[in-house]
Amino acid sequence: MLAAMILLAPSLFAQQENMLSDQEKKDGWKLLFDGTTLNGWHTYGKTGISSAWKADKGTIHFDASDKSGGDGDIVTDKEYENFDLKLEWKISKNGNSGIMFDVKEDPKYKETYVTGPEMQVLDNDGHPDGKIKKHRAGDLYDLISSSSEPVKAVGEWNQVEIKCVKNKLDLYLNGINVVSTTLRDAEWDKLVQGSKFKSMPGFAKYSIGRIALQDHGNNVWFRNIRIKEL
Repeated sequence: MLAAMILLAPSLFAQQENMLSDQEKKDGWKLLFDGTTLNGWHTYGKTGISSAWKADKGTIHFDASDKSGGDGDIVTDKEYENFDLKLEWKISKNGNSGIMFDVKEDPKYKETYVTGPEMQVLDNDGHPDGKIKKHRAGDLYDLISSSSEPVKAVGEWNQVEIKCVKNKLDLYLNGINVVSTTLRDAEWDKLVQGSKFKSMPGFAKYSIGRIALQDHGNNVWFRNIRIKEL
């Protein structure tokens, strides 16, 4: 009996998904996904949320097989300025998605990427973007390549941290700091002018905005989404 209790102990004390520890709560972390509903999110530019986005087995899942219409990126109901965002993602084979921030929701901006910088989510080996510099998993999309590529295989969970404080941006993938830069300074403006975003006057102009999860038409899953305002 004692041996059985010892064997069971690790699972009994394993941290549950989509929950905060007492210390995290004390430190100011908030969940952006409760594990069972999509409360706190809506489709960009709309009041509701597409049926393709589902709360599925403890994840936010974009279901590419749902052809009922009304798809699109989803964004947080709340806007954020200085923040530390942590989450996990896994992508389907040949899949593409992304995590955006500083998204300004306004009728004059038709898509999230028109204003919000993106940390790329990708199957590097299977998706065509994997062959394009600055389009691979962990990259600050079309702007800065990851300093290394600690991304895991398709179907495995990747841990992400996006920390933005007074325009200082750091991206982490599986515990590795893969991108560090400063937003909205002269060097940043040069980066934007050398990218596909140069023709988008609102791109990265807002220091306060929404967090977005991208519908790129492929199955993708997110969980353990939590944020701390700084």
